[in-house]
Formats: sequence, structure tokens, C-alpha cells
Amino acid sequence: EFLLGRLMQNALINTDLEKPFKDALSDLGYKLEEIYTEEVDPALGNGGLGRLAACFLDSLATLDLPAWGYGIRYNYGIFKQKIENGYQIEIPDYWLSNGNPWEIERTDVQYPIPMYGKTVKYWDHGVERVRWEPDETVVAMAYDIPIPGYNTFNCNNLRLWKSCPTSEFDFKLFNTGDYFGAIEARQRAEYISSVLYPNDHTYSGKELRLKQEYFFSAATIKDIIRRFLKKSAHTWDNFAEKVAIQLNDTHPAIAIIELIRVLVDEYKLPWEQVWKIVTSTFAYTNHTVLPEALEKWSVDLISKLLPRHMEIIYMVNHLFLEKVRQRYPNDAGRVMRMSFIQEDPKMVRMANLCIVGSHAVNGVAALHSELIKQQLFQDFYDFYPNKFQNKTNGVTPRRWIYGCNPQLSALISGKLGHEEWIKELELLEELRAHAEDTEFQKKWVEVKVQKKLQLVKWVKDNCNIDITENFMFDVQVKRIHEYKRQLMNILYVIFKYLKLKENPHERQHAVPRVTFFGGKAAPGYFNAKKTIKLINAVGATINNDPDTGHLLKVVYLPNYCVSNAEIIIPAAELSQHISTAGTEASGTSNMKFCMNGSLIIGTMDGANVEIAEEIGKENMFVFGADVKTIDNYRKQMQNGKKDYCGSRLKRVFDEIFKGRFGNLSEMHDMLGHILNGGDFYCLCWDFYDYIRAQEEVDQVYQNQSEWNKKSIINVAMSGKFSSDRTIKEYANDIWDLEPLPIPNPVSNPMNRVKSFP
Repeated sequence: EFLLGRLMQNALINTDLEKPFKDALSDLGYKLEEIYTEEVDPALGNGGLGRLAACFLDSLATLDLPAWGYGIRYNYGIFKQKIENGYQIEIPDYWLSNGNPWEIERTDVQYPIPMYGKTVKYWDHGVERVRWEPDETVVAMAYDIPIPGYNTFNCNNLRLWKSCPTSEFDFKLFNTGDYFGAIEARQRAEYISSVLYPNDHTYSGKELRLKQEYFFSAATIKDIIRRFLKKSAHTWDNFAEKVAIQLNDTHPAIAIIELIRVLVDEYKLPWEQVWKIVTSTFAYTNHTVLPEALEKWSVDLISKLLPRHMEIIYMVNHLFLEKVRQRYPNDAGRVMRMSFIQEDPKMVRMANLCIVGSHAVNGVAALHSELIKQQLFQDFYDFYPNKFQNKTNGVTPRRWIYGCNPQLSALISGKLGHEEWIKELELLEELRAHAEDTEFQKKWVEVKVQKKLQLVKWVKDNCNIDITENFMFDVQVKRIHEYKRQLMNILYVIFKYLKLKENPHERQHAVPRVTFFGGKAAPGYFNAKKTIKLINAVGATINNDPDTGHLLKVVYLPNYCVSNAEIIIPAAELSQHISTAGTEASGTSNMKFCMNGSLIIGTMDGANVEIAEEIGKENMFVFGADVKTIDNYRKQMQNGKKDYCGSRLKRVFDEIFKGRFGNLSEMHDMLGHILNGGDFYCLCWDFYDYIRAQEEVDQVYQNQSEWNKKSIINVAMSGKFSSDRTIKEYANDIWDLEPLPIPNPVSNPMNRVKSFP
């Protein structure tokens, strides 16, 4: 998935055309900013994984690295989110209703993608081979989206695959009156690229999801081989020298097996050569520390849809486990854990396949990379210690400072006297010397107020809630999930509300604060959807309370997406990254907020650890138990401990149960489970340290000079978190890839149009 965001501004910035374009439109009576808002966000991804991939594409192009992205051209995004009566409502996100001006339809790039059927063994010059005879075939057609680099003539490509039928309809069936049957095959084919993340709680949903993963992986492998073989000098022995494939999580894992199948069955290369090619070509990025999030597929489903691939999976697994048994001859438990095949029920562990089939495996933050070595994949780390490494995530400063916060960018460039920082973010460190400069702080605040006013207007237009820029803007926007602990945030808001409501003295010294929430819950994730309902119910009560309404507000920002984030993030003064330690792989929104001068309240989880190392713990608000302590808490609960809530938090739960925020009986089971030994994400255990950190936030905010100093230092020390740095590390340590600049255009018009061999 690739969560690109709007492309017009990014294209103008990277080609250094924004100012002349703005001036030209102004002459015609148009505002460029209004034109930007007409563009629809491409619905090609969801959340941090897709946004990270989009940042990587920008950095690859900017650094002159020849690399393409491959994915699916979804007709519908995950969904558009509306909030009705406090509930999330999902509506189709048909982002292509008016077409996509940024794509190039490539009718000349099409590949047949086989599915189902059976395998047949045959002899070929004394060698036993296997032929796959599929029952169904669809066509993958390419659509290309150009990815221009910043301040370079290089332009890379994002190639997306659309699924098409092999024929429009069955004319014979049509003439017999079977009109549905005549188009059934076409509809089955088109479903594959219809929806991002179809609900996979049903068998048919799982089948469609696996079809999607195989469809785009197979098309991509065919395309890579075609491009490789275009050069007559290329031989299979130098395939891995010319091709590097990075698996962005396990979704394209089947590509490993597909490349084996193509090389063995179609090009008839010997097994040993194929395995060397495959393991030298692929590398795998893991994006989770949650074992339940590691992708598994039913053996029966793979056998039905991809019979030849299941045979190859068994073969690779057998050869691998023989090596494991040789290394650990009396360790049957280790062999079972490392097998691709989980028994009872029989499932294929795609992460195990990725590790064995790749030459490098990386996590996406230092803590995450240690956790996958010591916990998630400890057996594999023992077996392949040199495969594992870390590549801390990053975000592109072109979009996440220069594009979304032009006022801050102008202030930074004016103070530094150059714009080189846009491509070399480490240069922002020069700002640190000005962190206590009163005049500079004043200008810094003016920029923040401008961005807050922009969000005030957006909230009025989209939520019909009145707020002012005089509130502290406290933001938590991300996918709704129990481990991200939006629930702890709203419970603290209730705690704060009760204090203000019942103690007039508290109101006299309180910092006015509006707490913003935003993010989508997966359609089948009911606890996440209940959390959204609770947030909105609490907001409805608090926002209309005359005693506290001038001091505390709650706003749920609907349909969180890239274009909305570009308004929200620059306006934030405090951002919450409060996941349970050991659950967030990295996070990238923390980096975006940091780059825009928002202070972080957070746990030592994911990339928060490295942000604290860069900016200094004293410039963020740290709370919560570490990974080891969290494990201890969970063991205590497993042993029957239940008295961990505490009276102040228990009061908050009681107010919900009593109906203070309306009828929330649907939440009682979830909350009761947390209170009675089921607090897996340690919300109650961390709550009181969270209160301490929030009180520290209020104290520092009342000293605006100190707050602004910390804000400036956050930006100044954020250079490490540019995706340019991340991509350089991938290129040097995993891909062995050197920059290849595109030659500058020549000045002679005749030479510009001349064809070259």
C-alpha cells in the first residue's frame, strides 16, 4: 500500500515550480491553495505502513536512487469515515470517480496471472518437472504514477496493477439469456483490485485478500524479469546484482515463492542456482511486535488457490528444517517453532518464509529491532545472527515541513540563511543556538498561531464545534487500536473534567486545553469502534458544560487522512504517542509532530526512544513502564491480581457505568474486562504516571518561554528522522545501491528531442 496524499503540491515543490505556478494562477484570478484542496487523496493505503512507503518513494527519487514502488490500483480505499451519533460510519471511498490525472495507463504492459487448477508432473530430458495447469486467469494491467525527486531531474515510478478479465464477457452465454453468467468471470477478475483490505473475517474475504497479494506479487515478478531480460548482457548469474526486492511487511511474501516457481518451472534453472538468486535478491522489513499480527494463511486455501506454490513452500520448508535439525539435533520444539507450517490448524507462517527467503531482515526502530531479535524471532536470530539489522523509520521533510508548514519553513530558512536543510535535515541543528532568543521565539509563536487558526476553521467547518486558538492544542491522531491507548487518553480527560467540575479552585489555575482525537477503526474491530463512541459521548457532555466548557474541550476529527494531517500536525502543541511499551514498532507521526514543533507526551516505545535520545528527555514528557516491567505486570494479572486500578481511576470507570456520559452499556463488558484481570495493554498500571506527566505538561505550558524553547529544540534536533537518512541506510547496508543521477537537459532544442540508441 502507498498512502501518497495529494500529489499536486508535492510535484510543484519537488520541481521548484510552486512560486511561478502560484503567480501565474494569481494573474488568472485563482488561489493556488484553493486549487490544492480540489484534489482527492488517492485511497491507496491506510495508516503508517502506507505513509512510510510514500515517504520512501519521495526520498528514493530525491537521492537519485533508481527504484520503483509496486502495488495495487484500488478502486476503493479502506473507507471514508463519518461520525453519526458518536459512532463510526463507514462509507465507500471511490476516489477515482473523477479520474486520476497523475496516472499513465499502460495498456502495453499486461501480464496473465493464473490461479486455481492443478499441477502435473512430466519428464524433460531426464529431469522431472512440474507444470501448473490453472483453471482461471486474470490480467494485470499497469498504471504508472511519476514520483519526482526534489531539486533533481530524477523521476522514479510507482507502478500499480489493475485486475482485468481475459475477455469482456462470454458472448455465447449472453445469447442464451444467461446475462449474469456472461459477465461473471469479468466481475470476479475486477473484484481483485476493487477494495483495499477487504474484510477477511469470512472465508471468501480471506480468499480475496490472498488473491490480491498473489496478483500484485506475481505481476511485479513478471515485470521485474521482463525489465531485467531487456538487456542482452544480463544473465541469471547477475540477477541479484541488478535487482533488489524489499518486502514491506509480509503482504508480498508470496513473491519469494513466485520467483522460485518462475525460475524453476518456466526458465528451468537448477534448484541450487534459483535458491541462491532468490535469497540474494529479497530482503524483509518487519513492521510489528505483536505475534497475532504476523500473517498466516490456511494451507487448504493456498493449496486451492495456488497449488504449485504450496508444493514449493513444503519443499523449501523441508530443506530448511533439515538444516535446523542438523544444527539442533535434539530440539523438536525449536523445529516446530521455525517451521513454515503451523500445525492444528495447518497454517503457513508468512513471516518465517520471509526470514528464510531473504538475505536481510530489519526492524524499523532500535527498540523494535531488539525485540524481534530477543522475543518475536529469537530462534531465527540464533540461526541467522548476521541477517538481522535496524533501519529506524523516517518521514520526508518535503511534505511534512516544507509543504504542510510553509510559514515555519520560511522562518527556518530565514534564520539559517539557506534552504539546504530541506534535503539535509541535520542542518536544522543550527536552530538550537536560537532556542532562547526572545525575538525568534516570538516569530515562532506567530507561526504556530497561524496554523492553529487554520485548524480552528477546519473544526468549525467539519465538526461544527467552536474552539479558539487560546486553548492548548493536544492531539492524538492515528489508527484506533487498543495498544495505542486512545482509551487511556479519554479516561484522563474524564478524570480532568471531574476535577474541574467539582473543584472551582482548580478552574482558576487550569490551562485551557482542547484534546483532539482522530483515526479510523477497522470495520470488524469492535473494541476500537466502542472507543470512538466513548470519546464522542464524553465530548458531547464536556463541550456543553457551562462550568468547564471554557477550559476543556474534546474534538473527534473525522476521516483522518494525509490531507487532514497536513492541517492538524502543524497546529499541534502537544502530541500523544502513548502506546504500551513493546507494542509499537516505530511510529512515524511522532516524527512529523516533532518536526513541526509539537512537544511529545509518550512512553519509551517505538521511535519515541530515539526521539528522546536526539532531543533530550527533558524536552518531552515521558511516562510509563518499560518492556520488562510490562511483562511483569502481565504475569501478575495471569496469576490472579485484580486490585491494580486505584481509587481515582475507579471513579472514572464508575462515572461511565452510571451513565454520566449517556447510555454506554455496550462498553461495560470491555471496561469490566480491563478492571478484572484483562488489562493486557496495562492502561490502569500506567495511568497514574500518565497523570503526573500531564500535570508536568500544564506546568511547563504556563511558562511559555520554556515551552517555546523546547518546541524549537524539538525541530532543531529532528534531523535524524528524515526518510532520506533511512533510505541511505537501506541503499548502503541492504541493497548495495549507488545514486544514478539523470543527466541535465541540454540547452540545444534539437538535441532534446533526438533519439538515442
